[in-house]
Amino acid sequence: MANKGEQGLMKPLYKSSFISLLAGLFLFAGGGALAGDIKGKITVKGLKSAENIAVYVDAVPGKTFPAPAQHVLMDQKGMSFAPHVVVILKDTTVDFLNSDAVGHNVYWPSVGGDKKLAHNLGTWPQGQKKSFTFSDPGAIALLCNVHPEMSGYLVVVPTPYFAVSDKAGQFVIKDVPPGHYTLKTWSEEGKPTTQPIDVAAGEVEAQVTVQK
Repeated sequence: MANKGEQGLMKPLYKSSFISLLAGLFLFAGGGALAGDIKGKITVKGLKSAENIAVYVDAVPGKTFPAPAQHVLMDQKGMSFAPHVVVILKDTTVDFLNSDAVGHNVYWPSVGGDKKLAHNLGTWPQGQKKSFTFSDPGAIALLCNVHPEMSGYLVVVPTPYFAVSDKAGQFVIKDVPPGHYTLKTWSEEGKPTTQPIDVAAGEVEAQVTVQK
């Protein structure tokens, strides 16, 4: 058991440790609170649906983002690309899986309209997959030359702050650092849109209109 002298020395140490702990918790909470969420609603004009529209923060000045270690899966299932639209960060690797009982092919005629970046991964049977790393930003139409009715889309963007709209046209882009940005959209049938947005701690709302 500590004597009175030792107890007197321990009290300031306990107090100092407690203050340091509170300061650390405050800094942690403060750092997390700096990020904000972009919560939005897409309205469409001339399009059948507001679903499957890619929304993303175009750039964060002074920052680059490393490629994610985890691969993204694009399946060919039920004679469809699934999901129909996938947004990925530049330099992400995508695994293309064939889940159907027939052979499927994956190719794309361009990346962001650049036909020099066209590529054909070939054809493979059920249960197998092939991978590809996408280093060039832009929209990519995925096709199957065995089944021309099939199509899907990848949208390669420069930041990890993106989302795809649901059936109601709603989307959420989470944990965006505070700042002034450009919010962009891409859709299969609509024209691309661009609008400024300011993000701070908490939640900011975005109203987006996409026209055919």
